Amino acid sequence: MIPEKVLMALNEQLNFEFHSAFHYLAMETYFHGVNLHGFAHYMREQYKEERQHALKIVDYINARNCRVLLKQIAEPPSEWASPLEVFEDAHRQEQKSSGMINDLVDLALDERDHATEIFLKWFIEKQVEEEAQISSMVQKLKLVGDDAYGLFLLDRDMG
Repeated sequence: MIPEKVLMALNEQLNFEFHSAFHYLAMETYFHGVNLHGFAHYMREQYKEERQHALKIVDYINARNCRVLLKQIAEPPSEWASPLEVFEDAHRQEQKSSGMINDLVDLALDERDHATEIFLKWFIEKQVEEEAQISSMVQKLKLVGDDAYGLFLLDRDMG
């Protein structure tokens, strides 16, 4: 069994992962709306990854014979001022997820739940990758600024 505090935190994390997936889906639709289909493709892939993360936690909780608690997902934004703003938003989202996972690892260690601590190592590694990818895109978008050709090339590369 998973200790109660850890179980509650895992349920919070899985609901946040579903929210993140929904958030990325909103970003995808924004990019389609402004005719940046490469960025839209990237956001669809992020949506799939976040959904996978949530389901991985669901499967873990079920495997430990505990109860999954699904909660209402908060409505994501639907408009951003620019592609840069979208990626900055995504970066904040990933940083929040990383912080929550780190707190979960600390809690699992405090509760002597070594199985959960080991399970969460995969998430830590994924978060490092995701933060680095999105941070790189933020830097590239800052570099191109208002240059339409630069934006075109980045969008093409993301496709």
